[in-house]
Amino acid sequence: MDILKSIEHEQLKNKIPELKIGNTVKVHVKIKEGNKERIQVFEGIIIKKQGGGVNETFTVRRISYGVGVEKTFLVHSPRIEKVEVTRVGKARRAKLTYLRDRIGKAAKTKEKVGARIENREIIIKEEVVPGEAEVVEEVTEVVPEVVETVVEETKTETAAE
Repeated sequence: MDILKSIEHEQLKNKIPELKIGNTVKVHVKIKEGNKERIQVFEGIIIKKQGGGVNETFTVRRISYGVGVEKTFLVHSPRIEKVEVTRVGKARRAKLTYLRDRIGKAAKTKEKVGARIENREIIIKEEVVPGEAEVVEEVTEVVPEVVETVVEETKTETAAE
């Protein structure tokens, strides 16, 4: 594996939430103030996703005191504690930037009828459990012995003929 790819692979989270355009989400972000650290929740509509791998980002928009506020979050950032889906929206586009020009009810997406709110997660890399690693080592030790016995049997048959 390439050196850069191996470093990027280490930085990836094991599980990331399944994010879709138009969904209303609550993003729990760790904020450091002096020596204290607290979690702040930012709730809004996902208007765009872009990038891939470590650089994958999503932008969340909300109206706060009559002013539109957008924040872009890195999916694999250690600052993001969790992302909760509160409402499943219906979007027919990849980017909902047209919501920037809208105000009030028009700035929302339609809700999918009968959609269940599920916090699905996409598994990017498997967690290694110490017990499972030992089993893999045992299997690799057994395989060479089987191969040697098969090779010896074929040698004896050819010598007998």
